[in-house]
Amino acid sequence: MKLQHGGSHHRALAEINITPFVDVVLVLLIIFMITAPLLQQGMAVQLPKAQAPELERTPQDILLTIDNTGHIFVGDSRAPIPMEELSGKLAAVYQNKEKKDLLIKADQQLLYGKVVEVMSIAHNAGVERIGMVTQPEDKK
Repeated sequence: MKLQHGGSHHRALAEINITPFVDVVLVLLIIFMITAPLLQQGMAVQLPKAQAPELERTPQDILLTIDNTGHIFVGDSRAPIPMEELSGKLAAVYQNKEKKDLLIKADQQLLYGKVVEVMSIAHNAGVERIGMVTQPEDKK
């Protein structure tokens, strides 16, 4: 005599549990929502004040930032670029660009010679027009 066991109550479930996936996606969404505004602000520098008309900027404009310690940053990158590698980096960025404009955002405490050196390297790397980002003067 064979004993019959109570049916197939140990079969595998064919449903996928998506709760852990939803949890991970929500955590990533929160992280990106918090960090996105921080990435758009760029590097903090004290810009010199000047009376100049405001330029029309486009998202395609390349921004080169030089902080008060002389570190150089291209675009939104937080990694400083050594002066020796700047020419190659700019040449690669502008190789396939039709509009070869560069905006330089330099700290007001920076030595003039450092800014001129960066401008010379940019020009030799293929940049055709260079603009300086300044802060509007206070009206008295």
